[in-house]
Amino acid sequence: MPRPQTIEEFHAAMAKLASPEGRGRGLAFKPRVTDVIISPYGKSGTTMLQQMVHTLRTGGDVAHEDISAVVPWLETSTDVGIDIDAEQRANPRAFKSHLSYDLVPKGCRYIVSLRDPKDALVSAYRFMEGWYFEPGSISMDEFAQDGYLSRPLERSYWGHFLSWWNQRDNPSVLLLAYENILSEKTETIRRVADFIGVPMDEQLLAITEEHTSLEFMLRHKHLFDDKLMRDRSEQVAGLPPNSDSAKVRKGRVGEHQHELSAAIGDAMDAIWRERVTAAVGLATYADASAALSLNNSVQMPKP
Repeated sequence: MPRPQTIEEFHAAMAKLASPEGRGRGLAFKPRVTDVIISPYGKSGTTMLQQMVHTLRTGGDVAHEDISAVVPWLETSTDVGIDIDAEQRANPRAFKSHLSYDLVPKGCRYIVSLRDPKDALVSAYRFMEGWYFEPGSISMDEFAQDGYLSRPLERSYWGHFLSWWNQRDNPSVLLLAYENILSEKTETIRRVADFIGVPMDEQLLAITEEHTSLEFMLRHKHLFDDKLMRDRSEQVAGLPPNSDSAKVRKGRVGEHQHELSAAIGDAMDAIWRERVTAAVGLATYADASAALSLNNSVQMPKP
């Protein structure tokens, strides 16, 4: 079966990826108070945080075929044969999700990284291209219109952002910005270790810095190529084998400036003002990132 070549075909294939039963099992999950759920919006630093948490809790384990085999994705684990109630390779147990605070299972700890929506959009497009749709068949503008500009608030980037932003003072939530993780890596690792209760020393810090570096993750990209979901996509959605599903790309800040059209950028700015600025007073995403910086001296805006 060929890869989808239209938005409609893309939606039909995506709909087969997670079964209603599997998603329902993830939503109904009852976490332990010590569990950690990593729940950014898609393409906003999830894989790096999975790798960071797993490295910290194991001291650098890489004896797995897919990072989501050891830090499982709540919404799809049942579909790929993972028991989310089982013990894990190390403690604390950790899980991946993309759920908003409103939907995520309650009763544990949460790490969330926010990301510039324009960069997240470009990253999502490049991730899906060559896996879930034929390269060149769906334009970035079309992808943006469908996935970012026309979704209802509760299923959108903006709804996810607001749900977690409003929890930034919750002691059970560690809210980060992807851009700050890259520029403040050492202090972010220390902060994550403290949040999940892992004692830190210089050796573990050095290992974690190395294992979360772009160079390491590119050299070991087979650990981050979504093998479990790629296999399922071939089985249930009929996608061709050997898809390019690698999650680790350049990860550069501001990449949208070279790939996103001015029209889409302007439309996203307008939605930001309408949905985010009006609700919480942040004029731009850069204001959110600055407020979450470890070097922050910025006053939080009031809505």
